[in-house]
Amino acid sequence: MSRWTWVRHGPTHERAILGRRDVPADLSDTAALARLHAALPAGALLVSSDLARATATADALAGSRERLPHEPDLREFDFGAWDGLTPAAVSARDPVLSRRFWEGEADLAPPGGESWADVARRVATVVDRLAAAHPGRDIVAVAHLGVILTALHRARGGRLYDTLAQRVSPLSLTEIARTAGGWQVGRVDHRP
Repeated sequence: MSRWTWVRHGPTHERAILGRRDVPADLSDTAALARLHAALPAGALLVSSDLARATATADALAGSRERLPHEPDLREFDFGAWDGLTPAAVSARDPVLSRRFWEGEADLAPPGGESWADVARRVATVVDRLAAAHPGRDIVAVAHLGVILTALHRARGGRLYDTLAQRVSPLSLTEIARTAGGWQVGRVDHRP
């Protein structure tokens, strides 16, 4: 069994779409970080995206956990031309495309960016590779909203639109296990 605990990085307070821009996390809520640290599996391996908001959050949660190298393929979506724009500005710029993208048409991408299907493939590749390299180990992955949603969709199946409606708060954890019988989803958006 491979058990993944996904942690969304600390809040950034951005109001615009945030993808690959390297914006720092606000990690001033040390009580929330301490509760999250205590809720994570002891002895788990720890991996994160290589973006600063994820690496700093992982550093704050590491404790005695073994740190794996940062994984660039756990980065947030590349939103291309939409990165840094507000949702209203994106809707005004690309009304049909943005509506269809956010409704979950997996193969659509923002101009110059990635599709949901692209992100799902790269995240699945990392998950499968790390699970094979560390069989039976718990893995804590500090990542981004879109990355966690793609992992959750892979485990749950169903309509992408339903997964996109799932809340995943900063500094929350989402548990997904891969067993011989398939995927099992535990707590989602849990804030200890």
